[in-house]
Amino acid sequence: MSTGTLYLVPCPIDDGDPEKVLPAANFEVMRELDYFIVENVRSARRFLSRAGVGTAENVKKFDTIVKKFDTFEFVELNEHTRPEEVEKMLLPLLNDGRSAGVISEAGVPAVADPGADIVAAAHRKGLKVIPLVGPSSILLALMASGMNGQSFAFNGYFPVKPDQRAKAIKHFERRAVSEHQSQIFIETPYRNSKLFSELLTTCSPSIRLTVAADLTAPDEFIRTATIADWRKTSPPDLQKRPAIFILG
Repeated sequence: MSTGTLYLVPCPIDDGDPEKVLPAANFEVMRELDYFIVENVRSARRFLSRAGVGTAENVKKFDTIVKKFDTFEFVELNEHTRPEEVEKMLLPLLNDGRSAGVISEAGVPAVADPGADIVAAAHRKGLKVIPLVGPSSILLALMASGMNGQSFAFNGYFPVKPDQRAKAIKHFERRAVSEHQSQIFIETPYRNSKLFSELLTTCSPSIRLTVAADLTAPDEFIRTATIADWRKTSPPDLQKRPAIFILG
């Protein structure tokens, strides 16, 4: 028996129509799957329902049968998953030849996402891994920033404690200048406004800052300006909006 394939399935960054941001080939793959490794079952089911892949009952759509969620198997892979549980998730692929789709909360799996653990395990087991095309807020923000796209680093989150955060901001500002390398960050949405304020307070006036919020959504916001210019304008409304910050 041949082994299954691990598909990395992107989902929209916002709750909009998946067909507006995902290629048709993704839907063809998803409709063939009945095993999903997901960050959160509830949000994954919402996404699959919007994508026309799973419903509460069998329905004829897209010249095929949209299967009931009752026929799907979901397992959760998140920050609470123990390492020994990860490889067990691959047993259906190894023993039964089933393929699986990995779905994160938003964007692409395995980038700033616990899905990387299942991908690493799949490579250790010699399984085929196929990434599907889809939106990554990190790359979309960099593309739209005007910052250096030849050399860049995604640094995740700044420290929470104010003194450590200020020190980290200055550290990455120096790297942005000395290495001419775009420094990319993310923040928990409810702390976006505080981080923005701290960047304006801590960074040099000449450093450039990109703020990209709600990417691919109707109210998408993207702006790059120097810290000096940001200080002259009203701050953007970033509260509870998924956002990417770039220093360069």
